[in-house]
Amino acid sequence: MAEPVCVVSGVGPGTGSALVRRFAAGGYRVAMLARDAGRLADLAEQVPSAKAYVCDVSDQSQVDAAMDRVEREMGAPGVLIHNAVGGGWGTFMEIDPAMLNRNFQVNTMGLLYLARRVAPAMVTAGRGAIIVTGNTSAQRGRANFAGFAPTKAAQRILAEAMARDLGPKGVHVAYIVIDAVIDVPWARERFKQKPDDFFIAPAAIADEAWHLAGQPRSAWSFNVELRPYAETW
Repeated sequence: MAEPVCVVSGVGPGTGSALVRRFAAGGYRVAMLARDAGRLADLAEQVPSAKAYVCDVSDQSQVDAAMDRVEREMGAPGVLIHNAVGGGWGTFMEIDPAMLNRNFQVNTMGLLYLARRVAPAMVTAGRGAIIVTGNTSAQRGRANFAGFAPTKAAQRILAEAMARDLGPKGVHVAYIVIDAVIDVPWARERFKQKPDDFFIAPAAIADEAWHLAGQPRSAWSFNVELRPYAETW
């Protein structure tokens, strides 16, 4: 049988790259979606079973074009991981309203565009997994996250609606709530006084996504929370 196909959106230097490496190590061919062509090309050189597709997931025409290529060149995806994220800080009085709309397009509409492309083939096959990487902003609206939290909350609710629709059809949808600062260079610089235990490792997030993608259908998870052992919650 041909190797299964996994699509990962938002392939950056942290969680996205870790997801690509984990699923490639597990025997998948990985379609990497992101806006940065150079970063994708570098990772594709390091991971032979991964292929780059430059795509802004907030643009439906780009999603359709990229997925046309993925399906033609790699086959129908058995796993989709929506990891692309649009963010920003500020109270509702401080933010540019355009930022809220932009983040909604990436976080929520991007999920919709991608899921609508992969779900029909998964339903026909009677199996598949759609996994979304989220965070605690999907569950609470802190003052300085007014331009971000509403879009993640909408994203989680969309994923839940998808899970209730697709689950009985054999397709597993799961949402990972990441209650932590992800260990990437910019975060290390911003929180330079914090110990290593303060951060969550991208590889650990990827391991959980791998676990969710392989869960037996008699015990599927939807809402999964991850946090460092010392995190206050």
